[in-house]
Amino acid sequence: MKNFIIMGAPGAGKGTQAERIVGQFGSIHVSTGDMFREAMKNETDLGKLAKSYMDKGEFVPDSVTNLLVKERLGQMDIAKHGFLLDGFPRNINQAKELKQILDSLELKVDFVINIDVPSEILVTRIIGRRICKTCGKNFHIEFSPSKAEGTCDFCKGPLYQRDDDNEETVKNRLELYLSQTKPLLNYYHKEGLLFNINGNANVNTVFDIIQKTIATND
Repeated sequence: MKNFIIMGAPGAGKGTQAERIVGQFGSIHVSTGDMFREAMKNETDLGKLAKSYMDKGEFVPDSVTNLLVKERLGQMDIAKHGFLLDGFPRNINQAKELKQILDSLELKVDFVINIDVPSEILVTRIIGRRICKTCGKNFHIEFSPSKAEGTCDFCKGPLYQRDDDNEETVKNRLELYLSQTKPLLNYYHKEGLLFNINGNANVNTVFDIIQKTIATND
């Protein structure tokens, strides 16, 4: 059983690599973004609150996110299979809260995988993303387009662009990442848990590097 945190700026490919890590090691994928989007889809009070922040390219407040994560990590499948956290923690306060949560559950982080991609490439990646409304699969109009424009290859559902995937909002999100989230790299480096991965390559190459890094440092 292994426990991971995957990090990187918006558009760095965290979701793609998270799926591969989960497939390889059997850890449970815990994505705060997915949890909030599900809440927004169901138009819960939490979902509406989260959407008001995400549409502006801002992060959901720690007090809301911490409660969501604590509840999820306390479930039985995590105790059995381990976890991969995607989108959390985003700042030092969340990292300290996570440590308290894990201590209370008698769990610990084994690897913090940081996918590193230049900012100018991230903007291009994000504004070209398209997502299936039905099954949630991701596509890109340049790098991984669907076979039929606007239609999911897997379930034939319609593809859409997230409200916060426009250039202005994307730049705001990247600025927030640099100011709020990037200091976490120093935090986890001091903890001896951080492994930086060059994400400016094809997805197979990036995953090969991740696997070798885990095997070398296990």
